[in-house]
Amino acid sequence: MAHIVVVGAGIGGLPAAYELRAKLGGEHRITVINAADYFQFVPSNPWLAVGWRNRAGISFPVARYLKRRNIDFLAQRVEKIEAASNTLTLTDGSVVSYDYLIITTGPKLAFDEVTGAGPAGGYSHSICTVDHAEKTWAAYQEFLKNPGPVVIGAMPMASCFGPAYEFAFILSTDLKRRRIRNKVPITFVTSEPYIGHLGLGGVGDSKTMLEAEFRNNDIKWITNAKTTRVEPGKMFVTEVDRNGQSIKDHELPFTFAMMLPAFRGVDAVAAVDGLCNPRGFVIVDENQRSKKYRNIFAAGVCIAIPPVEATPVPTGAPKTGYMIETMVTAIVHNIACDMAGRPATARGTWNAICLADMGSTGAAFVALPQIPPRNVNWFRKSRWVHWVKIVFEKYFIYKMKRGNSEPAYEKFMLRALGIKRLES
Repeated sequence: MAHIVVVGAGIGGLPAAYELRAKLGGEHRITVINAADYFQFVPSNPWLAVGWRNRAGISFPVARYLKRRNIDFLAQRVEKIEAASNTLTLTDGSVVSYDYLIITTGPKLAFDEVTGAGPAGGYSHSICTVDHAEKTWAAYQEFLKNPGPVVIGAMPMASCFGPAYEFAFILSTDLKRRRIRNKVPITFVTSEPYIGHLGLGGVGDSKTMLEAEFRNNDIKWITNAKTTRVEPGKMFVTEVDRNGQSIKDHELPFTFAMMLPAFRGVDAVAAVDGLCNPRGFVIVDENQRSKKYRNIFAAGVCIAIPPVEATPVPTGAPKTGYMIETMVTAIVHNIACDMAGRPATARGTWNAICLADMGSTGAAFVALPQIPPRNVNWFRKSRWVHWVKIVFEKYFIYKMKRGNSEPAYEKFMLRALGIKRLES
């Protein structure tokens, strides 16, 4: 009997555990380890941050749902990975041995790279976790009592830009519904070289369409922006040219600010010799397997993916839900092959598919593959995207509670977008 340990219980980790159980049957032991005892549907955090959702609606305790599938669960942080001895040391000092390790931890949020940033002792807010989104909602309620300038965006080395755009449009929509939008100047500050770059070099006509939406919503913007520090009520931003040379220093006043940070690998993963790149992201081959440790696999935001292109202010490439799902499926197939003495052949995809809410409308994009040139390069804005994302939120959470191992994105999002088959 083999013991497969999954570290992380998010959009990658929970499906990985369910797919493993469905693929391997009851013969092998599966354990999920996560610092928190709950699953959180991260794509809903922009809604939570303005009060359109509550915590109970987008998160749930995972232990009992995993138990139904005969999957063990430990609500602890992994403090150390001893890859040579195939063991994990947890916060309470206990040691867990594994035959195969799947890392789906997500990132460490690198607020420390910008002085004064972040919700823990800093002056900007975040929507990266359900805890952060709840704190942002609390701050937003105070802001509504005395509204003023708002700054939203993404800091240098960020790789996840979609939620920043979503939050800007959602916040603008909410303020309009409250009839106080006229009191709130909004500035979007981003390390992207242009609006709609998204860490992907743009998708279809994303630049023109998102710029138009910003104009229609009276949102100003600063691109090629290097946020240098945040002080109470002030954000300091250096705007650079295409060569990375400073062209203007901005001192932006704000009453409320939400900035997405850069990501790094979590400490326990980053500390493993030869496992990660300098930012702490796991280096994997085309089969999602560590190049040094053949029984370690990784999927999602925690893996190393090169940027799509060099930009004046460094930006990373995003890992979208569909991409993560295919990585997980590949890992499950490859572990099963390895157990059977067959070579690992399954591969994840670096196709990017995303639904982004914009308050009362939405945008959908498909980039096949993620890195240009592409076979499909498609971006559309429509009200139906807003409703599809709402339905998908309920659908995904329902599947995770049921322990359904069928890929959620493939069965739902692709049909919603009218895509029958994906090839990179």
